Amino acid sequence: MIAAQYVGNKSFEIVPATDKKPDADEVKIAVGYVGICGTDMHVYHGVMDARVNPPQTIGHEMSGTIVEKGADVTGFDIGERIVVRPLDWCGECPTCEAGLTHICQNLKFMGIDTPGAFQSNWTVKARTLHKLPASVSLKQGALIEPLSVACHDISRSRLKAGEKAVILGGGPIGQLVAAVAKSVGADVLVSEPNEARRAFAEEKLGVKSVNPLEQDLAAYVDEWTGTKGADVVFEVSGVKPAIDAMTQVAARRGRIVMVAIHSQKPEIDLFQFFWKELELLGARVYEGADFDWAIDLIATGKVDVEPFISSVNGLKDIGNAFASMDNNPQGMKALVECNAE
Repeated sequence: MIAAQYVGNKSFEIVPATDKKPDADEVKIAVGYVGICGTDMHVYHGVMDARVNPPQTIGHEMSGTIVEKGADVTGFDIGERIVVRPLDWCGECPTCEAGLTHICQNLKFMGIDTPGAFQSNWTVKARTLHKLPASVSLKQGALIEPLSVACHDISRSRLKAGEKAVILGGGPIGQLVAAVAKSVGADVLVSEPNEARRAFAEEKLGVKSVNPLEQDLAAYVDEWTGTKGADVVFEVSGVKPAIDAMTQVAARRGRIVMVAIHSQKPEIDLFQFFWKELELLGARVYEGADFDWAIDLIATGKVDVEPFISSVNGLKDIGNAFASMDNNPQGMKALVECNAE
């Protein structure tokens, strides 16, 4: 049993795993696949060392199989395939008592604040588990966590069939938001400068795309919507031009969902919120219902996550898996297989 520990400076070390026996409320999982996300790449680049406190095993987009369970665990059996919703909430703060455990005031994100999934076995609380149906593979299961992010974004937006949605940013999460938006019957436009990502949106997802560096985005959306503007705008890029664009392209009484994490406080055109009676909605991670929705979207074929898988490497080759995604705008999702021979 091994684990990959991030040790700083874009480096990992393969070490013997800490084979923790489950407590009464925990299960031990043989990890199948773990995806590399944008946050993991931030860790890789060293910008989160103070929070991660290396050496640390990171990773949270995962799938696996239960191999051992604690005495008090019910509803799950050894041999069942699962995914982990990687949030450790306190259950005692006013936010948790209100049922909003995903934004707990004392929330710890597993794989960042606590050890994560880049290891052969991972022991976690059973309350974080969601079962995989037979029709969803372990590879597909590793995409459920990021797909759940998109499901939460769509849920927050109240997007419905027939509405027009603009996604600002065509990275992995932006593309998944586009896929879920399309699944609910919305008409979708992805705004993205990178040619490969625009091609992915059009060819793999079947949605429209536009290059905002070559076309006036506001004018394009105006024509596309018959001068109405977008019913919902998702800001997924985290860059200033998108902040400027989001209020320009939104319809009157449009909804804007803030998905991206901005490194600096952005300037927002508040006048447009007054003039158009806009709504700005925050969307952070996901709730249990979002995981259930994501699993159903894959199981029923409403969202195909296979095209998102750019590469698969073994755990011992995790360094190359991260390097392959570094500054690679064409890559969507690299997977690490944690129990490969």
